[in-house]
Amino acid sequence: MKLVFIYGPSASGKLTVATELAKLTGFNLFDNHISIQFVRSNFEFGTKTFWRLTGKYRLEMLEEAAKEGIDVIFTFVYSRGEDDRFVKHVVRMIRSHGQVCFVRLYCERKELVRRVKANQRRRMGKVSSEKILIDLFRRHSLNSGIPFHSSLSIDTANRNPGNVARSIARRYRLSS
Repeated sequence: MKLVFIYGPSASGKLTVATELAKLTGFNLFDNHISIQFVRSNFEFGTKTFWRLTGKYRLEMLEEAAKEGIDVIFTFVYSRGEDDRFVKHVVRMIRSHGQVCFVRLYCERKELVRRVKANQRRRMGKVSSEKILIDLFRRHSLNSGIPFHSSLSIDTANRNPGNVARSIARRYRLSS
């Protein structure tokens, strides 16, 4: 089992690149917003119960995929310090079944601001305003790589998502 763990700030291109990578490799795609929408159907976003359940369902889904040998691409907004425990748990869980391939996507703040305003983001319930994006960067450490594992880091500002996906597939030797 291979888990491609794609992380980066809002609007860095995680889902777009993950979708291209899934087409290229045949891996299943687990967009983090699926778990958010699922839990948000009954619990207020941001509450302690909301985050506990979101984390629980993400971990259970990834663990079962690992046990079944299902290759997965997972998207995640990583905040240094806050999310370290979750990431370490994922690595421990997957290690006995396969490999975690970390991919950090990033781009300059002005490009994130431009992208975050896209109508499709609002329809999907994602961060869709400059004000919210700036507030997230003020409150969380979203620009850093995961400090305890190496990651393939890619600036998505001027790169086609398909090219980024092919770079990831080559680096980690991913195939269908």
